[in-house]
Amino acid sequence: MTRSSLRTEEVVSMTVTGQGTNTRRDTDTGTDADVDTDAARAIGGLADERASVRLRAALAIGSAPDPRYVGLLVERCATEPEFFVRDMLTWALNRHPVALTLPALLHELRSERPQARSQALHTLSKIGDPRAWPAITRALLTDPYDEVARSAWRAAVVLVPEGEEPALATVLATQLGRGGHETQLSLSRALVALGEPMVAALLPARTAADPAVRAHALATEKLLRDPDTGFAFAIEEAKRVVALGGSGQEGH
Repeated sequence: MTRSSLRTEEVVSMTVTGQGTNTRRDTDTGTDADVDTDAARAIGGLADERASVRLRAALAIGSAPDPRYVGLLVERCATEPEFFVRDMLTWALNRHPVALTLPALLHELRSERPQARSQALHTLSKIGDPRAWPAITRALLTDPYDEVARSAWRAAVVLVPEGEEPALATVLATQLGRGGHETQLSLSRALVALGEPMVAALLPARTAADPAVRAHALATEKLLRDPDTGFAFAIEEAKRVVALGGSGQEGH
């Protein structure tokens, strides 16, 4: 196992036992100097070149939430290269009050850095605060960077207010046919999560000039009607239907 692939469960165990950490056990002093030392240690840990150290630092911060760390966590999300560390950063942010994290995350949605936007959207989907919904703009839902768009789709279906599902489905349907397998799967899952409101939104795509768009629309509707169908099977079946000149409307 490489240091960058250290499992979260192992980190939790190491932290609880004190292994691999510099966490103080003497809580009687409680001096400002001790607190400042902890903050400096956390800052240094998140910037360490070793992914395992960054992972433990994020865990330590989340285990002892402190308002001073919110900006640091959000900033690190924008640059952290390792998935498991980013996931721990999101967990640590979720451990802090929403009143502190929400403004910082909403600000990140306007960042020029794609990862900053993507991670902020991912964290907002985990927080689930409906006040974030107005920030899920069409620009984010159609972001040219696939990871940003995928995160926006996931956040949108979590945050969408009741009654707004048809409008969201209409926007999402404009992205049908986009990207590779993982991107198309993410979009289909988001549309299926919206339920019946997405069916009408798929109608224009089913007769689109682009065969990839038509196939993706057919596969997505197949997933809605038959949730046990795998996406790989659904998309390949839809491509065959489109290649044979079918619309997928037979039998409807």
